[in-house]
Amino acid sequence: MSTKRKTTIDVGDTIPAFVLENQDGKQINIQDYRGKKLVIYFYPKDESGVCTKEACAFRDSYKYFEDKGAMVIGINSGSVNSHKQFAEHHSLNFTLLSDPDNKVLKSFGIKNVLFLTGRETFVVDEQGKVAFKYRGFLNGDAHVDKTLEYLNR
Repeated sequence: MSTKRKTTIDVGDTIPAFVLENQDGKQINIQDYRGKKLVIYFYPKDESGVCTKEACAFRDSYKYFEDKGAMVIGINSGSVNSHKQFAEHHSLNFTLLSDPDNKVLKSFGIKNVLFLTGRETFVVDEQGKVAFKYRGFLNGDAHVDKTLEYLNR
């Protein structure tokens, strides 16, 4: 029997516990969101082309996520200040969390692509389990389309 530790999170797995700061410097404990449906997306960098397109697609579709009872959370290694500026610059209407050492990203098993962190989206059910996941590095807005497609089933 293998004792190898699992390195990725799959559908059906419970997400790891974590506490990170949001774009306003407030500590967010993900355990406080048990009982809510979450869309957690990891993205490489604030203000980069694909990441901005992805964030704006989440912003523009936010009402659809709300209608499905889902809260959107974006996570990357950017600073609280970087996230604040990014959110203000693009009028983002959802939470951005700062994961400075990529500890949470790594705990989700997200792999780097070339020299950047990966891009992956997870739908987490009310019990804290992954119900859906999507990985697509170069097409940021596909994350919104695929996630909404899943939520609309």
